[in-house]
Amino acid sequence: MKVRNAKITDAKAIYSLINSYAEQSKMLFRSMADIYENLQSFLVAEVNDRVVGCCALQVIWSDLAEIKSLAVEEANTNKGIGKTLVTAAIEKAVLLGAPQVVALTLYPDFFEKLGFEVIQKDKLPMKVWSDCAKCSKQQNCDEIAVIKSELK
Repeated sequence: MKVRNAKITDAKAIYSLINSYAEQSKMLFRSMADIYENLQSFLVAEVNDRVVGCCALQVIWSDLAEIKSLAVEEANTNKGIGKTLVTAAIEKAVLLGAPQVVALTLYPDFFEKLGFEVIQKDKLPMKVWSDCAKCSKQQNCDEIAVIKSELK
């Protein structure tokens, strides 16, 4: 498996991965336009030259970055791909100088195994919630906030 920065040719695979989970209400839907506009923030995981996973890292503010749109092809789950993508995103955050990384997730245990801690959502800056305006679960959000501080 190889993790690398996304290319324009990866947009359709990223779209398919994310929206397969969005259709199950496990992730926020992203349009092709949104993926192209934010392509520079995406990392992809490849197996045999085929994209099987993705995630994005978005800088929120001077002290915070967010891991978003973490998706792994269902046939390739439990193979360490998600862990490798999150680790690569954290490394990217370190290079950018972000001292902490946050994620909103339905799977906090996965992130806790990677050194994240569960926190109250109201501790996050409002900028994190900009995507929530597009979510159908807006009033009944079931996602859990996790944070990893003191990145190295």
